[in-house]
Amino acid sequence: MPSLGADMEAGTLVEWRIDKGSRVKRGDVVALVDTEKGVIDIESFEDGVVESLSVKPGVRVPVGTTLALFEGEPVAHAAALPPARAGAPVAIPTMPPAAAPSVERARRISPAARARAASLGVDVAAIHGTGPQGVVTLADVEATVAAAGAKPAAPAAAGRAGIRNAIAASMGRSKREIPHYYLQLALDFQAAASWLEEFNRVRPVPERLLPAVLLIKATARAAAEKDGFSGFYGAGGFARSQAVHVGVAIALRGGGLVAPAILDADRKPLPTIMHELQDLVARVRSGHMRSSEIGTATLTITSLGDEGVDLLLPIIYPPQVAIVGFGSVLERPWAVDGRVEVRPVLNLTLAADHRVTDGRLGAQFLARIRDWLMKPAEL
Repeated sequence: MPSLGADMEAGTLVEWRIDKGSRVKRGDVVALVDTEKGVIDIESFEDGVVESLSVKPGVRVPVGTTLALFEGEPVAHAAALPPARAGAPVAIPTMPPAAAPSVERARRISPAARARAASLGVDVAAIHGTGPQGVVTLADVEATVAAAGAKPAAPAAAGRAGIRNAIAASMGRSKREIPHYYLQLALDFQAAASWLEEFNRVRPVPERLLPAVLLIKATARAAAEKDGFSGFYGAGGFARSQAVHVGVAIALRGGGLVAPAILDADRKPLPTIMHELQDLVARVRSGHMRSSEIGTATLTITSLGDEGVDLLLPIIYPPQVAIVGFGSVLERPWAVDGRVEVRPVLNLTLAADHRVTDGRLGAQFLARIRDWLMKPAEL
């Protein structure tokens, strides 16, 4: 069970997409896992042939639990995680497999019923199963809640509550453990806006770029150049990531927020980032995220420009060490060659971990983002 976020302790296997004997390539979707952030497509770490499936659908297991074995993998290492690679998701077990609640193994319960019981806080052991061979069904969960005199929450509301709880846990941890410092920089967005207008003018609508693409690429390039802003802080201190995976904060239609990553954003051309961003937003809002995108980001960007916000002070998503915020592009008086002109102005903000960097380094990082946005043709 991979870690799909610092706040994730366990996940429920919803469905296998492979069978014993299947040949799998790295990156293939092998299973669906239900987390508080939604149902995630789990991708294979390696190539191989499936030797066995260790977990049945509907079972909730801790992060780090082996889900499947590939041919040639030593059985003695069944509970071990695959070795971490630069830029790969790092699964951090928060509870050993032996500590998994015994009721998860003893009771047979449908995935929908298990998810409903978890959202309502109902003890699975207390539910009488009326399905085949005593399987607990969704109707059994609802009947148990009704008998207790409680009014079941609407499924959508329960889902939103789960996301809010996950956000609360992560942000609470961030503010408790991370000594944030904040910096703000205003820049003249005229060069970027003019270049973007000219780029889009000669291209069909599907090939046009949004300003967000420039922000993602500029931040990624700056993070690749400046140490201390792309990576993770753990028990051994800060570990810089050799790849820059930019998490993009995306608001969900039902409420809540997730920040899946655009991988290797510093090395991809702008049209590729645009295509991946559109695909990412569409899949996230339809409930189809991939494990390679969740928990992989090495730093995050967030923007409330569409909401008319001039300036925002974001909170770092642990175990990352930095997050960059962008406000609206607004017309402001700006000094140009000794005269005042009206220019489009964008406010950048940085929240960074003081255990890793300080204000001087943070200022240099913001300045590099500004420099890249001033010469968008080179992005």
